[in-house]
Amino acid sequence: MNSNLPHILCLTEHHMKQLELEHLHLENYNLGARYCRKTLEKGGVSIFVHENLKFTKINLEDYCKDQDLEACALKLDSPFSNICILTLYRAPSGNFDHFINRLETILNVLHSSKVEFIICGDININYLIDSNRKLNLDSLLSSYNLSSTVNFPTRVQNNSSSAIDNIFIDNSKLRDYTVGPFINGLSDHDAQLIEINNIDLQPSNQQYQTVRKINKHTMADFVTKLSNESWDNVFDSNNIDSKFNCFLNTYLRIFYSSFPLKIVKNENKNKSTWITIGIKTSCKHKRQLYLASRDSNDPRLKSHYKMYCKILSKVIKEAKQNNYNSQILKSNNKIKTTWDIVKVESGKKSVNEDVQSLNIEGKSTNNPQAIASAFNEYFLSLAEKT
Repeated sequence: MNSNLPHILCLTEHHMKQLELEHLHLENYNLGARYCRKTLEKGGVSIFVHENLKFTKINLEDYCKDQDLEACALKLDSPFSNICILTLYRAPSGNFDHFINRLETILNVLHSSKVEFIICGDININYLIDSNRKLNLDSLLSSYNLSSTVNFPTRVQNNSSSAIDNIFIDNSKLRDYTVGPFINGLSDHDAQLIEINNIDLQPSNQQYQTVRKINKHTMADFVTKLSNESWDNVFDSNNIDSKFNCFLNTYLRIFYSSFPLKIVKNENKNKSTWITIGIKTSCKHKRQLYLASRDSNDPRLKSHYKMYCKILSKVIKEAKQNNYNSQILKSNNKIKTTWDIVKVESGKKSVNEDVQSLNIEGKSTNNPQAIASAFNEYFLSLAEKT
């Protein structure tokens, strides 16, 4: 796993509908959990997990209410730890009592002696000053041995600053950690980055895979070997079954010879080749402009920032379009390349899962041959009907 990338990304106020969020593609990450508003616009929370980590989504839909408490959660699948990540958003206009009551219900449902909570999000309670709301939330969380880790401003604007975003952990279990601001210029809130050491997440081993290389060179070798084969053993056989077995054995021998199995290292196929050095530099400058305009009352600077964002968005859109057009034009299989691009942009991944069991005539079986025969008979019956 790329050690420079966070394992988990927790986002609040994604402002997306469910379908939009499910088609959002973040390179190297999978959507782990999410909540999208039911009646109101904007808001929402989501958790993205590094593609090498396994997780189990936890459904909290029944405990959420727009503005009062918007939450999503997941559990990281690891035999060595039992970490539950919970992301929250409470709107400034939300009912605080409802927020506390719903959060308490969620914690009661998820809590066990082995669970290690990591709770983060935008709760709109300023932890830089004492208040009744801060006291009430701390009282609830302390009953689960959870305490805040953020003691620095998370939202800075002109001459005001507040810590309305936070990360809560059980520091008796997760003792070795560091937390700090991550000023990225992407929002009016700064991100918070927590690094917790001595946690074995045991990422899945996706670094290597076994493949057969099939290209025009190996295909040419395959065709040549087939044409040079005499097939005498097939023609000399009198039994139809023997003929077929001889043919299949000869064919497979040549196939395996031309397309041998090879172990190759996985590469990031979704790497954004359209992101040039110029675009990276422009994005960095955009973030710098944002930080400057955030702390300034100069209307000209704010206007310049908005215009720069508009131009940069247009440049990025054209760069992606030109890159994809080039990929399609250079491809030997334009339809496949087009669909690959669609999958990248939509974040869809092919999932191949074996059928473990099947209900056949009211009886469940896990016999692979019986399952294959049942599928074969089903598709043959479809062909006869058409």
